[in-house]
Amino acid sequence: MSKTIDIQAKTRQLLNSGQVSCVIGYEIGPRGRTRPAFIYQPDDAERMVWNRSCTHNLVPYVSDKLQSIEKNTSTGETETTQQQVAVVVKPCDSRAINVLTAEKQFSRDQVYVIGVACEGIVDGAGFGREDNGNLQARCQRCSEREPVVYDILIGEPQEVEAVDDYSDLDRLTDLTPDARVEFWLSQFDRCIRCYACRQVCPMCNCPTCLYERDDSLWVGMGIRLNEKRTFHLGRAYHLAGRCVGCNECERVCPMKIPISLLNRMLEREVEAAFGHRAGAAAAPSPLVTILDSEDGISWTS
Repeated sequence: MSKTIDIQAKTRQLLNSGQVSCVIGYEIGPRGRTRPAFIYQPDDAERMVWNRSCTHNLVPYVSDKLQSIEKNTSTGETETTQQQVAVVVKPCDSRAINVLTAEKQFSRDQVYVIGVACEGIVDGAGFGREDNGNLQARCQRCSEREPVVYDILIGEPQEVEAVDDYSDLDRLTDLTPDARVEFWLSQFDRCIRCYACRQVCPMCNCPTCLYERDDSLWVGMGIRLNEKRTFHLGRAYHLAGRCVGCNECERVCPMKIPISLLNRMLEREVEAAFGHRAGAAAAPSPLVTILDSEDGISWTS
């Protein structure tokens, strides 16, 4: 309860002062489920909550809520400024802030980060099925309880011993190549191309998705197996060195495809090859910087 009170107080302060135009957090919906909330008025701050069902990664909403506003200066000229927003983040969510600022999707000073010390999110969160009390698989693997970036920290982080041992990945890599292909094709065959995984991902931020263009010469918008395989493998490679492990893509998949296996496989490979963990610092994926150096283009230019 104290975290909820602290978040409400900070929300009220930020909006009263005019420092931000919107605070993105969590509320209890009419069906009793925890869901994203967008608070614009100080009097609505009491809607904000924090509980172990706050599963949604709220960072994908940040760019949409940043507003360009025009104002007249003392010289009579008009200048455009970017209104700041605030967002509540868990440790895994906070890594997305670092990735997106490194990729210049928005600047760090445009976002006030309300970090929350996280004890883990319960399984079934977001769907009203939190009764068993078990932690989500991502939280069982996670050893981080404090966000990597924040302007204010709510709560006291607790030390945990959980470590991702990649045992589920090892079971796959131990299979023969033919068996692995059979496994993944059987998973992709269940995909209905609903794009829920793409919509919930903070890193899937292209204005027009490559896999939804109607003029593509190599993959269409259909749901044949080859197109579904191309979509999932292509999306996984786009996330290489960028995926922060929030696992929202797998949570929202209506067909229960183990999408995180692909993402974590590439995460392990990138970390082993380059010592890079997405979002641990505000640094771009090493795959991007390598391509830049090959093209003679500086990432910072």
